[in-house]
Amino acid sequence: MPELPEVETVRRGLAPVMEGRRILSAEVRRPDLRWPLPERMAERLTGARVERLGRRSKYILAELDTGETWLMHLGMSGRMLVSGRILGDFVHAHPAPSAHDHVLVEMEGGARITFNDPRRFGAMDLMPTAEVERHKLLAGLGPEPLGNAFSEDYLVARLRGRRMPMKAALLDQKVVAGLGNIYVCEALFRAGISPVRRAHRVASRRLAGLVPAIRAVLDDAIAAGGSSLRDYRQADGELGYFQHAFDVYGRAGAPCRRAGCEGTVRRIVQSGRSSFYCPACQR
Repeated sequence: MPELPEVETVRRGLAPVMEGRRILSAEVRRPDLRWPLPERMAERLTGARVERLGRRSKYILAELDTGETWLMHLGMSGRMLVSGRILGDFVHAHPAPSAHDHVLVEMEGGARITFNDPRRFGAMDLMPTAEVERHKLLAGLGPEPLGNAFSEDYLVARLRGRRMPMKAALLDQKVVAGLGNIYVCEALFRAGISPVRRAHRVASRRLAGLVPAIRAVLDDAIAAGGSSLRDYRQADGELGYFQHAFDVYGRAGAPCRRAGCEGTVRRIVQSGRSSFYCPACQR
């Protein structure tokens, strides 16, 4: 499933053709995705101007001048693709809609936004903008890892006394929003912390060191356009490239990349998910 860097990359790709522009028409080609789509969704989107295109955790949020906010979630295989405008040196003509193109939006300026989702694990909703923070998918989320509220003091206090493994603690969306399996593995490696160590047994100074490690790995991934594993694409249809810079994820049996370490990357399973780490330098 796309994590924060992939969603942020898509948001940045959509912003130039959506922010400040009006939705000329919207076509909703099925009644549901993961859950039923909002009533009269096409009618409520048509004519609305996108005032701001934001992101909360793994959700894209389009604030409309109608007083509503359009929530978009990519799910496991969802893509938001732009056609009909110049992207770099290429012109992406409007393709004929495919069987898995479920929502099509024509924007002022000539762009078309297509939401394609073969597995239909994505989601969309419309809600009053004033109630966004109380939405069932957003209420209770922890701070954004790239925001000021996610600080060294916050993380130390939040994990004090927690007896769960460090990886599970960082995957808890109430602790920090938007982190997923890949980037937790990478951040823990950069901080030299084992994913299996219990949070309450990690020294405060080492927990504090996780904050810059998390920010650095997210910044690097966003700069690379995210990580393309299976279905993920950027808004212009291109692949992300951060997977080529993974230090541990997917590298089981490979030598550790930390300077001076002679360890080997190991794969274990935690709560049904693969964890990758170097047992020689991650303690």
